[in-house]
Amino acid sequence: MSAIPNCPKCQSAYVYEDGSLLVCPECAYEWSPSEQAEAEEAAQIKDVNGNVLSDGDTVTVIKDLKVKGTSLVVKQGTKVKGIRLVDGDHDIDCKIDGLGAMKLKSEFVKKI
Repeated sequence: MSAIPNCPKCQSAYVYEDGSLLVCPECAYEWSPSEQAEAEEAAQIKDVNGNVLSDGDTVTVIKDLKVKGTSLVVKQGTKVKGIRLVDGDHDIDCKIDGLGAMKLKSEFVKKI
């Protein structure tokens, strides 16, 4: 027998199968196990090479990035230590030496 996961909405353990769907009797949420796996994979933040990023990683900037509202530029090859992943368009919060707190897009960094 395969292990049925808890409900992703309310974390109820009383989930049951109804055909090809999984159903939660407590919150009435229905989902497909394959959709859940795809959603979990899409939720991962990846760098330019497709490596999965996590909190605390060290990354390198792959191109010169202009800092909006200033004349400063984050140069290509700048090493950024201890990143923090967040939701939103700019999905990396970090501190860059000499520039301070910054938000970056994961498409402009590569994992070291």
